[in-house]
Amino acid sequence: MEKINVAPANGKLGVLCIGMGAVTSTFMVGTLMSRKGLSTPVGSLTQLATLRVGKGDQKQFKKFGEVVPLAQLDDIVFGGWDIFPDTAYESAIHAEVLKEKDINPVREELEAIKPMPAVFDHRFVKRLNGTHVKKQATRWELAAEVREDIRRFKEENNCDRIVVIWAASTEIYVPLSKEAHMDLASLEKAMKEDDTTNIAPSMCYAYAAIAEGCPFIMGAPNLCVDMPAMWEFSKKMNAPISGKDFKTGQTMMKTVLAPALKTRMLGLNGWFSTNILGNRDGEVLDDPENFKTKEVSKLSVIETILDGKEYPELYGDIYHKVRINYYPPRNDDKEGWDNLDIFGWMNYHMQIKVDFLCKDSILAAPLLLDLVLLSDLAKRAGKSGIQTWLSFYLKSPMHDLEHKPVHDLFEQFAMLKNEIRRMGGYEADQEVD
Repeated sequence: MEKINVAPANGKLGVLCIGMGAVTSTFMVGTLMSRKGLSTPVGSLTQLATLRVGKGDQKQFKKFGEVVPLAQLDDIVFGGWDIFPDTAYESAIHAEVLKEKDINPVREELEAIKPMPAVFDHRFVKRLNGTHVKKQATRWELAAEVREDIRRFKEENNCDRIVVIWAASTEIYVPLSKEAHMDLASLEKAMKEDDTTNIAPSMCYAYAAIAEGCPFIMGAPNLCVDMPAMWEFSKKMNAPISGKDFKTGQTMMKTVLAPALKTRMLGLNGWFSTNILGNRDGEVLDDPENFKTKEVSKLSVIETILDGKEYPELYGDIYHKVRINYYPPRNDDKEGWDNLDIFGWMNYHMQIKVDFLCKDSILAAPLLLDLVLLSDLAKRAGKSGIQTWLSFYLKSPMHDLEHKPVHDLFEQFAMLKNEIRRMGGYEADQEVD
């Protein structure tokens, strides 16, 4: 077995978050509280889960951090960008996800986290009006300023390494362009020519992070790094990338229920999903152009797990509908309803109903922590390009044009554990079908 050399997690890890709204502020508060021993990082595999290594008499169960060298919570330094100037404390209070009593113990640290001006283009998020934004003329110049932000933050905070993660709003749908997205030279040309149709603001951040050799994580369904040009660039600059869209509520349930149907060889006629939520994400997704980006992400899950070509009699004609409804009274408390019309023996019809009343940011925060720590690990292990082993955390996992994504949560979990084993010097011994 070839040994993977993983550099130690020495020094401070800078975590730069794009968007400092509900998800990010919840992530920051929980991390700061956990490292003070005032909270438990529930939902985080890197902090709580054990992993089997070895078999038979050699079998052991170890925490992730005992198998591979992970950055410690004490070594994390937070920063980021936002279209509003609120500190992380003000953002956490405004989001109303967490109670004030759970925020105040780390108030001083949160107040010190002040966002840098953001890259913003109102045409990509029409429901928001940013006031704390960069003024450069072209996409290329904007990316250059973000690069300077990263370098300055790293120096001022004495960070050894930086990870950049997108936790901002979903942009309008941007289709893959043959002219701008298929290779690095075309992408850079489009940025220099200020192609505001094909180059979204998120791409400026991704380009800047990769140019600085930083891992980049796309936590929304934006096109962004999901293109051959960015894959090429990330390999060239030895930067791991992952995405797209944090897998939190309804889609997490789909990646559990769909494999259950397939495992039992039960048929599916239709799957109707609808959500209500009232946070900033819900407001943005109330715009049809932004919803289309999310819809494409959500629709891909079922069709990939329940393959109509492989099992035409069971999944050859599924009607799949997804809806998201902006409902301000709920704020961050998202409710997802699912109706499954299934059939079994002798084609007799049955139904499954799921009503998941969840807190979007509470489910997302531990995903951010794990993705940051594991992306940093990937960088220190010499990995670059698409990190398919991180698909477990993502709604619409990135994949190259020659492969299909894995959506089954349990197969994704096996992929994740196998890669941790490999980097820890153990055999990757879980089969993935």
